[in-house]
Amino acid sequence: MPARDDLPGTLKRSPKKAQETWAKTHDAAVEQYGDGERAHRTAFKSLKRSFEKVDDHWERKARPGPSDPQSAQRGRATIARPKATYGGVDVLGHTRDELLARARTLEIRGRSRMTKAELGEAIARKQG
Repeated sequence: MPARDDLPGTLKRSPKKAQETWAKTHDAAVEQYGDGERAHRTAFKSLKRSFEKVDDHWERKARPGPSDPQSAQRGRATIARPKATYGGVDVLGHTRDELLARARTLEIRGRSRMTKAELGEAIARKQG
């Protein structure tokens, strides 16, 4: 089934380019790996290079690149040594101050004492 027919909810509320990126990558991954979790992971990894999850949708990042330690890995390491993903929050592409400002907007308690990684986790939890 083409991915466009079954987009995740956050992508339905996102720009067309984000939808196209996810769908094309997902369809190619289904051809290579079969339908399932691996195809979804591959599609989201591709999406997270250029887009970041903000609230309930995805927005284009200022600079493309990995958004978290898991996205920065390549090859078998992605499965053999999983790392934090922060729910689509671009932790590697933002400074702590930028994440702190976003946490302030989301009214996250205890944010001033949080590390960059903790801010990313808290923002991801708050966004759902």
